[in-house]
Amino acid sequence: MELTPKRKLVLGLQHTVAMFGATVLVPLLTGLNPSVALVTAGLGTLLFHFITGRIVPVFLGSSFAFIAPILAAKEAGFSLAAIGGGIAAAGLVYALFALLVAAVGPDRVRALFPPVVTGPVIVVIGLTLAPVAIDMASKAWSLAILTLAAAVVAAVFFRGLFRMLPVITGVGVGYLAALATGQVDTTPIREAAWIGLPAFTLGTLEWGAVLLIAPVAFVTVIEHIGDILTNGRVVGQDFLKRPGLHRTLLGDGAATALAGLMGGPANTTYSENTGVLAITRVYDPSVIRIGAVFAILLGFSPKLAALLQILPAGVLGGIAILLFGMIASIGIRTLAEAEIDFTHSRNLIVVSVILVLGLGGATLDLGTISVAGAEVPLKASGMALAAVVGVLTNLLLPRSLEAPKAESAL
Repeated sequence: MELTPKRKLVLGLQHTVAMFGATVLVPLLTGLNPSVALVTAGLGTLLFHFITGRIVPVFLGSSFAFIAPILAAKEAGFSLAAIGGGIAAAGLVYALFALLVAAVGPDRVRALFPPVVTGPVIVVIGLTLAPVAIDMASKAWSLAILTLAAAVVAAVFFRGLFRMLPVITGVGVGYLAALATGQVDTTPIREAAWIGLPAFTLGTLEWGAVLLIAPVAFVTVIEHIGDILTNGRVVGQDFLKRPGLHRTLLGDGAATALAGLMGGPANTTYSENTGVLAITRVYDPSVIRIGAVFAILLGFSPKLAALLQILPAGVLGGIAILLFGMIASIGIRTLAEAEIDFTHSRNLIVVSVILVLGLGGATLDLGTISVAGAEVPLKASGMALAAVVGVLTNLLLPRSLEAPKAESAL
């Protein structure tokens, strides 16, 4: 079906709806400005697309990985400007990794992430978000189930444009049901102005805040690789080769640095929007850029932002169940299409280690560093730890390791 400009506008709005909840939640939890977060997410997405040659259909939004260090920096007495400088410095860490990847080449990077590693890592990306979806859905299960059902019906039974709009359809049905049953307080919409300038804060460089915040990028770089691999699997392209992992890393880092300098949270590639791609099968990157423009407009319009900000948690949870589940399913598809032989004990071990560490909440304590008189713990956990251990396990285990025939029936 031809993507007319009107259809692209609606599809772009759908991506904005998908990223909105998580993007504004991070600043709400850390004391940053939600409107600034929307603007920097939109600008960061456009900057990412420019750096990567406008071929990677990725949406960037607020990173949850930076919540803990931002709160630690606030407790240590650093200003919002200093925190912004620390976030900007994290973007420079991405740039250093981009230079490293450019030096070693994409083939060596790809060799570290064969399907037996990327498949379960993608599963972990989707399923580690599952508790977030269930927590939101549990606030109002009736709305969550109605929203999920409406989205599924749209994706499976609708035709034409409406088949490509399951997120908007689900959210719309859930929102109307919430309004009809009195579960939405529209006061914030009435009180908000149509146009308003977000409270931007110019980031400043303070080494204490940099040491608290920037090291998190060493973990999120691993997450970035997993997200780009997932996006490529959905779209059916090798983004590690073209435009190259070094350019996607640089794009993510530049977006994070820009956000920090403007007073917004760090940016990261969003699984929610990759889930939308998987459902709609519309991979045109220009649609993502239209969604980015909508995010910017929302940042400058408190009234429109309030319209989405008062979305009931149950509605967001219903959509999140579908989007996060789609990501996990893509990981399973990766293993299936690669025809991974699970009678081979080596493959069982690699996949098992990644799944258990990633989904079990394993944490590796690396000690502490003293910053501004406060002891800050250094930890590796979740998907990043699972990915690193999975890569090492795959490299160290001999290829000849095979399960006995008696075990192959298990």
